[in-house]
Amino acid sequence: MPYITSLATGAAGYKSFALKQFGLLLIFALSFAQIFAQETNTINIVPIPAEMKLKTGQFIITPQTLMLVSPQDKNLKQVAQFFADHLRIMGGPELQLREYAETDKKALAVILAFPKDKTKFKPEGYELKVTPGQVIVQAVTGAGFFYGIQSLIQLLPADYCTPLKTGKVRTWAVPCLEIKDHPRFPYRGMHLDVSRHFFPKEFVMRYIDLIALYKMNTFHWHLTDDNGWRIEIKKYPKLTEIGAWRVDRENLPWGERPAQKPGEPATYGGFYTQDDIREVVAYAAQRYVTIIPEIEMPAHSVEVLTAYPQFSCTGGPFTVPPGSYWPNTDILCAGNDSVFTFLQDVMTEVMGLFPSVYLHVGGDEADKTNWKKCPKCQARIKAEGLKDEKELQSYFIKRMEKFIVSKGRKMIGWDEILEGGLAPEATVMSWRGVEGGIAAARQGHDAIMTPGSHCYFDYYQANPDSEPKAIGGLTTLKKVYSYEPVPGELSAKEAEHILGAQGNVWTEFIPSTAQVEYMAVSRMIALAEVVWSPKQKRDWKSFRLRMNSQFKRLDCMKVNYCKGSYRVGISTSYDPKGNQMMVSFDSEQPDVPILYTLDGNDPTNKSKVYAGPISIVDNAYIKAGLYVDGNLKEKFTEMPLISHLAIGKPVKYIGNYSYRYPASGIGALTDGLRGSINHRDGMWQGFLGNDLEVVIDLGKEMPINSVQTNFLQNQKSWIFLPSLVEYSLSPDGKKFHSINEVLNTVSPKETNAFIEPFTFQFNQGTTARYVKVKAKNPGKCPPWHEGAGEDCWIFADEIVVY
Repeated sequence: MPYITSLATGAAGYKSFALKQFGLLLIFALSFAQIFAQETNTINIVPIPAEMKLKTGQFIITPQTLMLVSPQDKNLKQVAQFFADHLRIMGGPELQLREYAETDKKALAVILAFPKDKTKFKPEGYELKVTPGQVIVQAVTGAGFFYGIQSLIQLLPADYCTPLKTGKVRTWAVPCLEIKDHPRFPYRGMHLDVSRHFFPKEFVMRYIDLIALYKMNTFHWHLTDDNGWRIEIKKYPKLTEIGAWRVDRENLPWGERPAQKPGEPATYGGFYTQDDIREVVAYAAQRYVTIIPEIEMPAHSVEVLTAYPQFSCTGGPFTVPPGSYWPNTDILCAGNDSVFTFLQDVMTEVMGLFPSVYLHVGGDEADKTNWKKCPKCQARIKAEGLKDEKELQSYFIKRMEKFIVSKGRKMIGWDEILEGGLAPEATVMSWRGVEGGIAAARQGHDAIMTPGSHCYFDYYQANPDSEPKAIGGLTTLKKVYSYEPVPGELSAKEAEHILGAQGNVWTEFIPSTAQVEYMAVSRMIALAEVVWSPKQKRDWKSFRLRMNSQFKRLDCMKVNYCKGSYRVGISTSYDPKGNQMMVSFDSEQPDVPILYTLDGNDPTNKSKVYAGPISIVDNAYIKAGLYVDGNLKEKFTEMPLISHLAIGKPVKYIGNYSYRYPASGIGALTDGLRGSINHRDGMWQGFLGNDLEVVIDLGKEMPINSVQTNFLQNQKSWIFLPSLVEYSLSPDGKKFHSINEVLNTVSPKETNAFIEPFTFQFNQGTTARYVKVKAKNPGKCPPWHEGAGEDCWIFADEIVVY
């Protein structure tokens, strides 16, 4: 953390630091965007604006340039002062800031002005017009002006990185253009967990700067969890005296850390004072970022119980866990009224520090083992007429919600808070997939989408063998960019409840600020475009090219970031004229050549370089990789390509696959590509609670010897083999014969993931044009499974016809 160790101490020192940091972060946008734009006639603004027209000419910022604002608006003047300060900090001219007058119509100036017709502007929208004589930013709110300035800054060149000779002042050229822009979603968020590892307030402010730079507007601050309480509460000082500290086990893997021993000092941790919180909140507000604090309840509260064991079901004793703690059965006692008094006191102090309408209460992963044994909890269930411990959790959440609403605030929580019903004011964060968001929207609740599949930035973003240790999973830059926050199952009216999306940074495996940046920043930029830009404007290739300029800005800012995965992606298409498969490669690195082989041998730096789609007429075993300076960057991508009668043939779906696991969509089951044990590799097509039922048209009647379909089982991810697979044939697609079943004989309790083929051999001489495949979904997860009673998945990768 070199940028932190050199900080001046005290409030005055930090203000100077903060101004410089924000200047750098905003001009961050200064990077090489304009140089690149002039060379390629492309503007590299991220997120891409809703409307943009490039004009001829430039506006030159010189010492004579004025900074003019509409009179009598404090927010507008504040944004203008930011821009003027940043130009000065970068070595540019010190713009004269004053109110706009009628005599300034032809002045060489950057002008922030309210439009005559305010009705055409959305609250966070702006218009930016650059001519050779003036730059005009129009908006109706401070946020709109702020975002317009962000785009203006991204139009400036990056020469602020070059040292200036003494007495020299920079001038800058801004390309002439017109932008009309506004966000798609009102909620555009990033989360940071400071419980697992405490990060200083200076870094939190830097993180907020990065959020603001890309027009995100919400910072979800995860302040409390089992591993540490991070916010000073005056009425309960032991929360920080005891709950903020744990024994130092940082030399051991997160999942292998023994608990604190009697008499062993707890020295690892930290907390924010209330003055720290106020400073950060004010800093964020100046950047139009709202901070939502999270105080976990009723689970993830062992650090609370360590400080105040009387709020538990068992009485303790407890210690703050130095690492993983699972199953976490120690939670706040729902039968003890003093627990609710404590939480209301805490939330009252929290509300005094955070002006956000929302307060986050967590509500996730509440193991109810102790509630089942606790006399007070059982008495509560009886007194309130509750059915079971699940309804007791609903009672707990509703009671806290009533208190929060009484204070004029709104409650937000993870999707578990839906269980048992909520008041209309409550908002749900959907993290266990998208189902929570769908359920919330259908019940009339607002929802924020943050599914682990696309929005958990503690997952690996490239090959784990070459990346820092992470919690697991694989969420690449391209995968984040592909995310669509509005689930396809929702009606247009229901979709109005989807407020936006959020990237989550959980820090069990992220101990340093540099690693937070590495894991979060690039994917945050991708998500920023997802939630800001119009859906139809998003284009991966365009985004990835614009990211090149962002990477140069990050270099100037000394931000630690990941350039993305160096894995090769493989896709196929069918050429009916040539009766052949066409294989295409791609990667997240547009400027790095792809080298490949088709015979199963490892490519070398002298293998064929991919130049376009490759025709394949027989079976092949593809291996492809990216080489930089003669060295392989990640593991080869390996893929057997199977040539068979159904390759590229049309597929009619009778049972729909889930949009969450579409593979390559319609045709994925006849594209010749096989999936791996990893169900997230993009090759598997998933069916949630539904049967797989498809009809393949071979184009003409022909001999059929066998049909085989591979299915995946990974019961830990709720993926089971079908109970049976039925194969049938038809000459006309109407009347099917040769109906044969292949039964599943493998136990669903197998703990390891594996691939199982379901094959049927037809009698010699059998012919057909149409092949029908129906795989029976088991329906619900079995009673012994953790998802008992919930819909289960079946996953298929290819239907092979010989």
